[in-house]
Amino acid sequence: MREYFFPAVLFHAFRGRNCAEIMNKGKANGDFTERRRRIMLKLALIGKDVSKSDSAKMHTFDLKELGSGCTYELISLAKEDFDSCVKKLLAEYDAFNVTIPYKLDIIPYLKELKGDAKTFGAVNLVKDGIGYNTDGEGFMLMLKNNGIETAGKKVLVLGAGGAGRSVVKKLSDAGAQVFVYDLKTENAQELQREFGNLKVVEQLSPEDYFMIVNVTGVGMHKTEGRSPVGEDILSRCEAAVDLIYVPRKSEFLRIAETLGKKIVNGEGMLFYQAYYGDCILLGRDPDAAEAKKLFEEYRRKFAD
Repeated sequence: MREYFFPAVLFHAFRGRNCAEIMNKGKANGDFTERRRRIMLKLALIGKDVSKSDSAKMHTFDLKELGSGCTYELISLAKEDFDSCVKKLLAEYDAFNVTIPYKLDIIPYLKELKGDAKTFGAVNLVKDGIGYNTDGEGFMLMLKNNGIETAGKKVLVLGAGGAGRSVVKKLSDAGAQVFVYDLKTENAQELQREFGNLKVVEQLSPEDYFMIVNVTGVGMHKTEGRSPVGEDILSRCEAAVDLIYVPRKSEFLRIAETLGKKIVNGEGMLFYQAYYGDCILLGRDPDAAEAKKLFEEYRRKFAD
């Protein structure tokens, strides 16, 4: 089947007609935007190992509820295949998501960074060769909907990678006192130079943090069953948040729960960042109440 592009949408349904005809007809009828939203989008997720990702399920659900649809591929990608794969995605797909460890590697391939992607220097969504980042918005909405308020409170973030950048900046902007630890101290120091309002932790020791956030990835895939910190560190916090959602309860969260702490996994963040990204794809304004309602419906539909 031949495919026509306008703009960044695959017009499977209009084979044999050019984009100008479709656009003019839509304008004449006053419904071009609605026609575009109902088109099936060709999407994908790239990362080192995305075999267990729920992204396809979430985006398919979201877009259907928002009046559109998609095909969504999960592409686990070795470093040596990154260049050729990205070029193919940019040429043949409407948009694609980016996850660990490629949120910074993707930037040289893009024409422009917008919004939080420009602020964070990390990308989780590419559309029309433009990089976006919806991680931070998804993270903060997840905290809000779990009743966690961080303004004026001490928060320890474990990890200074792509996701860590967005988490750190959003927490800092929300008034939290942010502390960052990374096995490579220079990574945390780089964030400090860029964002300023945070403190680097060079060596972990028990402290009275309100919340500890794991953005390291330790606890999933080959490191499942491990935690980046032990009871000594978690014993003095009030809440533990892990961006991991497979397994649903990581070792990090299991330890925290055993200690009586409030725990939150990363499923909500993944869903909300997907929702914000889908709004970008459809050219619509996001709505926090709508996002929360959709997540509740999603969880009811796909309850374990």
